Amino acid sequence: MSALIQDSLTFVASLAAIYAATVLLYFILGYGITWLNDRNPDRRIQKGRRGEKRKGIEIRQSMASILVTCTSVAIGLFAQYQGWTLFSPWSFNWWTAVPLFVLCMVLFDAWFYFAHRLLHTKLFYKYHVLHHRSVAPTAWSNDSIGLVDTAMCQGYYAVIVFFVPFPPIILLAHRLFDQINGTFGHAGFEYFASRTARYPSPMLCTTYHDQHHAEFKYNYANYFSFWDRVMGTVAPNYDRRVEAFEGEAPALNLRKASTVTGAAETSAAD
Repeated sequence: MSALIQDSLTFVASLAAIYAATVLLYFILGYGITWLNDRNPDRRIQKGRRGEKRKGIEIRQSMASILVTCTSVAIGLFAQYQGWTLFSPWSFNWWTAVPLFVLCMVLFDAWFYFAHRLLHTKLFYKYHVLHHRSVAPTAWSNDSIGLVDTAMCQGYYAVIVFFVPFPPIILLAHRLFDQINGTFGHAGFEYFASRTARYPSPMLCTTYHDQHHAEFKYNYANYFSFWDRVMGTVAPNYDRRVEAFEGEAPALNLRKASTVTGAAETSAAD
């Protein structure tokens, strides 16, 4: 019984630490990206829509969905710690760090793409509809997801350890990266449009997932455009939009936007 209690406390402690760190990062990114957006209003992707009014709703939902994500991570790490997986985690060193991290990204992207496609079917969409209420996503939208939806997309961490013996530090580093990437992907403002974000490069920019929220039936992937291009689900005008933004985007500004500019934007919203 004492061993069971000790194991339970270990799991709860690791879950609490992962959850606290993720929530802290959620708010740091949320306020940091909002600060940046306020200084670059011309970089807004959906000019005629404002998603900021959903901030309170999205934060409350995010606290619950982040717990589901962190539980998945904690389960994966705990399974490795207990030796329940078929293989012991690979040893970590600086020579293998990059290829293992890239492999983790590639596998997660495949998992996410097909789970996301499944969530857009008639049978499962009821679990995903909450996330699509954020038609114009903001930095607070990334984790505003239903709990079943979250479990399907983020269950990767609880499952992958049984098939690929990633070192724990790779799983944690990937979770950190995914939180940052997802938040910028929902930022609603474009800062990464470049040749590296359009064909033939598989990399993405914020416009990619923003189009998914605005147009619903395209761009299901998370990190790379590979699966969408192979499966024919990439938005037909995505590459053109990125190329156009490259030429039209104003210089990055770190000073507060002028009152005139802010007033003009408010008028446009009305």
